[in-house]
Order: sequence, then C-alpha cells, then structure tokens
Amino acid sequence: MSAGPRAVGGKLVTPLFVGMLFLWAVGTAAGVVRFTRGLGAVTAMNDGYPWGLWIAFDVVVGTGLASGGYAVALVAYVLNRGKLHPLVRPALLTSFLGYSVAGVAIVFDVGRFWNLWKVPLLPRDWNGTSVLLEVALCVMAYVAVLVVELTPALLEAAREGTGSLRFRALVARVARPLERVLPFVIALGLVLPTMHQSSLGALLLVARTKVHALWYSPLLPALFLLTSLGMGYAVVVVEATFSAIGFGRAREARALGGLGRIAAGVSITFLVLRVGDALVRGSLSQAFVPGRQALLFWAEVALFAAPAFFLLQEKARTSAALQLQGALLLLAAGAMYRIDAYLVAFNPGQHFTYFPSVGELAITLGLVATETMAYLFFVRRFPILAGADAPVGATAVSAIAQEGAAS
Repeated sequence: MSAGPRAVGGKLVTPLFVGMLFLWAVGTAAGVVRFTRGLGAVTAMNDGYPWGLWIAFDVVVGTGLASGGYAVALVAYVLNRGKLHPLVRPALLTSFLGYSVAGVAIVFDVGRFWNLWKVPLLPRDWNGTSVLLEVALCVMAYVAVLVVELTPALLEAAREGTGSLRFRALVARVARPLERVLPFVIALGLVLPTMHQSSLGALLLVARTKVHALWYSPLLPALFLLTSLGMGYAVVVVEATFSAIGFGRAREARALGGLGRIAAGVSITFLVLRVGDALVRGSLSQAFVPGRQALLFWAEVALFAAPAFFLLQEKARTSAALQLQGALLLLAAGAMYRIDAYLVAFNPGQHFTYFPSVGELAITLGLVATETMAYLFFVRRFPILAGADAPVGATAVSAIAQEGAAS
C-alpha cells in the first residue's frame, strides 16, 4: 500500500524541461504570428475544413486523453474501489491540464477569439439547439470543477509550508467548508464529461452527408463516450508508469491491473457496438472496398482488439509491461478513431484538401510542452503522487526490464 500523496521535490529545470521550453518558444512564436496576422498566415484550414489539427487533436483527442480524472473518479467513487484512490489526484491533474490546453487551443482556432467571453456570460444570445454551445459550457464548467477538486492538494501544501501560524489557520478554515461541498463537486465532475464527451460525437451527426459511412452512426455519442473512458483509464496507467520511472516511485501494479481489466471491457464494448452497428446498417460492406477508409477502419479494429488481448491476461494484474503495452495501444486506438472521424472520414467535397501546416504543428507541440512543464511543476511542488519511494530493484523500469528478460 502506498503512502499518502506528497510532493516529489527535486530540481525542476532538467534537460527534459529545457527541451519543453524550446518547443514552447517555437509554439509561442507561431502563436504571435497567428494573433497578429490572422489564421490564414499559419494554418492550412479552409472553407471546406473549418477545423483542423487544433480541434481534431488538441481538443477532440486532447480531452479524450484528459478523461483520466473522469474515468478514475467513476470507478473510485461510484463503484467504491478504494484501492484506486492513490490514482485520483494524478488523474485529476492530467485532466485539468489537458482540458486547459484544449481551451487554449480553441482560442487559437476561433477567428474572433475576442468574443469568447460572451459564451458563458450572455445567455440571452444562446442557441439552445447548438451542440457546440453545450460542449463549450460543459468544458468551461468542468475546468472549474477540476480546480475545486485539486484545491485540497494546494491547501495541504500551504498547511505544510513555512507560512505563519495565522496563515495556516486561515487555510484550515477554508479547507473545512470545501470538504463539505466536495462530494457534490465530484458528482458534477461525473455528469459534465458524460455530457460533453458524448456531444463531441453528436456534433458529427449534423454532417451526415460529409462523414464516411464507416464512421457515421447514430451511436456516435455513445462511441465517443466509450473512447473517452478507455483513453481515460489508459492514460492513468501510462502516467503512473512513467511517473514511477521518472521519480523512482513505487507503482500501484495491482490497482492498475484492475483498471486495465476495466479498460479492456470498455474496448470490447466499443468494438461490439462499432462493428455491430455497421453490420446492422449495412455499411460494413464499405470495409471490404479497397482504399484508405477500409484500411483505417481495420487498423482501428485491430488497435481496439489488441489492448483487450494484453489486459485480460491473468498476469496483466501485476505485469507492468503488459499493462503499459495495453494502455499505449488503447490510447493509439482512441486517438486514431477520433482523428479519423473528424478529419479522415470527413469529406466536404472534391475541391477541398487539408493537411496540417508547420505553424499548426508548432503551436500544437508548444501546447503539449506547456502541459508537460506544468505537470512537472505541480508534482514536484504539491502533494499529487502517492508518496512511497520504490525500494531498490522495485521501480517500474526494472519490473518491465525483468519481464522482458524473462520472456
């Protein structure tokens, strides 16, 4: 059993951090061009493809990767899996950072970004039938919920700091009412992602004539919700493994093994719905027509099936290597499905083409770098990760290496 969460400590500015700073600087330079010269100066988007990499990857895939807090909270609190509680704070942190980056990406993507403040503050102008409005409001509210859920970690750091007794007493007074409202905030944190993750799929329902038959389905909301859960569970496994490697922490192998089996179940459910729906609607025949769409469809099927194979093996309960392999495959599957649905399967007409520009790639890498640097700052300064140091020879990297040698 791991100790309670505590700050990792140590040096913040490492070679990895410097590399992220470089990517951030390049992305910032591209961002300056975007905000001073307009979208056309840095993007390859056009009238046929009004959304591109910033939406398909930074928002649609990004919020899927940021669903760890939602997925783990669902299991830890609703299903009362107490052994998963050490995974909750890291999952909430990655969710907060991922959703924040998605919000910034939207600012880059929207032409008249200076009007975004009107979305939450001018309800009289709302279009009550807009799926995009629902997504925007839910994402904004969910970021606020994540801030509240992470506040106990910030307060713990303040209580254990070097401040005056008066300051610590003030922190304690703030913490007491927060503890009382936290269950209601957690409940809201389960409702909001359910709404906007399914709505990301519902958004494609209005583009019926432009989405390839292998991806268009009345079940799009359910399929997007399932991918968010699968990616959420998978990203927690990946984050826990690499944080254990990077910071020399003990790894919650059995807790992650149980999480992996749930992720495998989500993956199988997705496949049954996806393939079964295509079969019932008669669009599965398109998967046997030679071409890019058929190839990508079967690649997605393989990527969703592979994690179930790895994660349902009995030794995956304790095997760091199998857990990591399955999680990485599931992340790739979810990301591929979402990008395919929003870009590859989307066809606005023969006169339009799209491929991300250098400027779009630079800004996306800059946003990812910003998220990485923020993660390193928070785990080093605040009690986020479970606090048990790994004994010699018990780190995740040694476990993976030993399993590889044994096989």
